[in-house]
Amino acid sequence: MTLVRDLSEEQILDRIVPLLPRGSSTLVGPGDDAAVLAAPDGRYVVSTDVLVEDRHFRTRWSTGYDVGRRAAAQNLADVAAMGARPTALVTSLVVPGETELDWVTGLARGLADGCAPVGAGAVGGDLAGGPLLVVSITVHGDLEGRAPVLRSGARPGDVVAHAGVRGWSAAGLALLEAGLVRAPLAAVPLEVADGVVLEDAWERLVAAHLRPDPPLAAGTAAAVAGATAMLDVSDGLLRDAGRVARASGVRIDLDPAAFAADRDTLRSAARAVAAAAGLGDPGWGPGRADIDGLTDTWVWSGGEDHGLLATFPAGTALPAGWSAVGRVLEAGESAPAARVTIGGAAPAVTPGWDHFRA
Repeated sequence: MTLVRDLSEEQILDRIVPLLPRGSSTLVGPGDDAAVLAAPDGRYVVSTDVLVEDRHFRTRWSTGYDVGRRAAAQNLADVAAMGARPTALVTSLVVPGETELDWVTGLARGLADGCAPVGAGAVGGDLAGGPLLVVSITVHGDLEGRAPVLRSGARPGDVVAHAGVRGWSAAGLALLEAGLVRAPLAAVPLEVADGVVLEDAWERLVAAHLRPDPPLAAGTAAAVAGATAMLDVSDGLLRDAGRVARASGVRIDLDPAAFAADRDTLRSAARAVAAAAGLGDPGWGPGRADIDGLTDTWVWSGGEDHGLLATFPAGTALPAGWSAVGRVLEAGESAPAARVTIGGAAPAVTPGWDHFRA
């Protein structure tokens, strides 16, 4: 077993760099002081995100491959949410010396597989030693001549639509924490199928947590179709919808009927997690209220699915992969104080993830 501390920095990079994709926009890749990327649009989209061990991932069930996939997904989704095509990642990695080298090379493979669907490159970064694992990524994207889709463009009368899964990552995390699914998963990505997730398919929910699969192509499709506002749903549907509502000066009302299938999909996992947590009557098991409470929390407040939420002018033919889930209202229209309502009523669940109040 080779540990990071057994090799020099150059030797570690010699193992990592050949695993990383170059990307179609890369003019100069790793090996110099900086990469050079083509920017034919004349503008570029840039964002950054960080994953910290035991805050954003746990090595007792996340492999290096998982963390690489997750890191790529959450950054690429931010670019897609602007209506842009992701082109390149730059990665900074802090790694303790006792980390196995296979974990680090697994991270590189995960980054490569995460970039593959959009042809983005992993074009360089930095490597440093430290007391815990930290992965920080800066992502770039190309608008390809389009205007960026901002959070602030939603208007009363617009349709609210969503692309991607809802509540799967939160359900997967709950299954892991309850010890109901064995982890880590194999390095080969699991296929995620549509439809009801039964007990024999709970690993699909866990895979959605460990290796999010954001609908990246849906972002550019939404921009082409005329989306007025858009963002990546990373901190929970209610919290992120609220960000659009505040930025646009509107209210968003979500249709509970649009989420019925999501609740059905997650019901068997909720029943098992509730039972493992000792909810309900010990003689009868979890009650309907316990199960519904978990599914509602996962769907409305669960983060890290990295789906996309957007608004479109009424009458727009939604692109493939998008489904209508609500509407945009005047901020003062029929009135709860909440920026986001469900069927006209203030939500009964917490809005979602907050880094400093979790």
